[in-house]
Amino acid sequence: MAIDIQTTTAGPVPAAPEDTRLTGRAKLVLFVLCAAQFMVALDFSVLNVALPALGKDLGFGNSALQWAVTAFALPSGGFLLLFGRIADLYGRRKLFLTGLGLFGAASVLATLAWDPASFLTGRALQGLGAAVIVPTGMSLLTTTFPEGPLRDRALGISGTLLSLGFTIGMVLGGVMTDTLGWRSTMGLLSVAAVVVLVLAPGLLPESRTPQRPRLDVPGAVTVTGGLLSLIYSLSTAAQRGFGDVDVWGTLVVGLALLAAFAVVESRSPAPLVSLPMLRRRTVAWGNLGGLVTFSMMSTVVFVLTLYLQETLGLSSFRTGLVFGVQGVLSIVAGTYAPKVIGRFGARRALIGSLLGQGAFTAALLSVGTGSGAVLATVFVSVASMFHLGAIISYGVVVTSGVPDEEQGLATGLVTTTQQVGITIGIPLLGVLATTGASLFDGVRTVLAIDAAIVVVAALLLAVALGRTKADRQPAG
Repeated sequence: MAIDIQTTTAGPVPAAPEDTRLTGRAKLVLFVLCAAQFMVALDFSVLNVALPALGKDLGFGNSALQWAVTAFALPSGGFLLLFGRIADLYGRRKLFLTGLGLFGAASVLATLAWDPASFLTGRALQGLGAAVIVPTGMSLLTTTFPEGPLRDRALGISGTLLSLGFTIGMVLGGVMTDTLGWRSTMGLLSVAAVVVLVLAPGLLPESRTPQRPRLDVPGAVTVTGGLLSLIYSLSTAAQRGFGDVDVWGTLVVGLALLAAFAVVESRSPAPLVSLPMLRRRTVAWGNLGGLVTFSMMSTVVFVLTLYLQETLGLSSFRTGLVFGVQGVLSIVAGTYAPKVIGRFGARRALIGSLLGQGAFTAALLSVGTGSGAVLATVFVSVASMFHLGAIISYGVVVTSGVPDEEQGLATGLVTTTQQVGITIGIPLLGVLATTGASLFDGVRTVLAIDAAIVVVAALLLAVALGRTKADRQPAG
């Protein structure tokens, strides 16, 4: 069923001559949308180094502390597709503002938490708010900025801040925990949510549908339940191992529900996820590229953290500074990635970025344990630049050629891929680093497998995508 999008409140961003520059209002719109994405990315990492202090203060046992992370990851990944589709049908701006309000209130609860239950409730509600903010913010971005150079540039800036948010969170979390206490990390998110919520209503356009088809409830139940089960299984596997009955049970349930979802969607008159959408080469293979780059790069960050602290003896703060260099490199990559996409096309940029990420991940195998190891690690962490290039280009590949009325679904798939990728990398590969004869040998094994997976994925995408519409060239 075709859906007419009617833009109200503030109209679409006017394009500058030749669609190559952002107008003043476009910059403000982009700032608000990127600030929201940055805030969510920050939430994924800012708490990590604060976990020991948090556990001691609230009475978490060591075995239960992982739920501080899992409680956020479950709803933030499990509900993305559902809220992306609801936004398509009932208004992206309205849902975006609702998500911001929920995220801000949940952050206040987490800041003031008095016991584990209240803190985990706040974290779960934060994750639910993030599941609303991420797909609605991305769909507002892709529908506000027309396909072409403007959208490429907007996605480039958004991808840069997304990557930067993860990196800054690691550094900022350590500094704030040492100086102000762990509660300040949650308080920072409360303030950020309020700032964005104040600015957003007057800047963002609303999209409404004159017809509101019924929501595919069976599809929503099966896909949400499947994703929740899958993410729970893979998250807990990192702590309990894949031999745990609970891990295997929820993994089987998750896969069964996702299989049921595919059957439901093939028979639904108004499916939550259009199967023709999933059959698009750009959507299916583009998301595979995103899944690989997120899962494999999160694994690299995890094992490098172990290597820097356990093998080289760096403090948490100095380890954060090493990853801060990656943040600076991410800014550089975010500046040039849209230009590379414009020159060579998103498909080639995606494949080239994956090959670069794989090559520099393999280069980390040469890093030893001597005095120059930290400097060498910083140098070869240039892999993060290619990682960011893949993030930006895969988003362009997936959303290229998708009608505006399906952009919420397309960006929901993009962001679901991100969340699942971040979740599965460490359980699947990261555990190998701690189960070998030595940590250093385990890290090298993980890096070798990681690099091989990325390169193989790049070669598969080169064959499967062929030449697509995402390979557009600049005019002239």
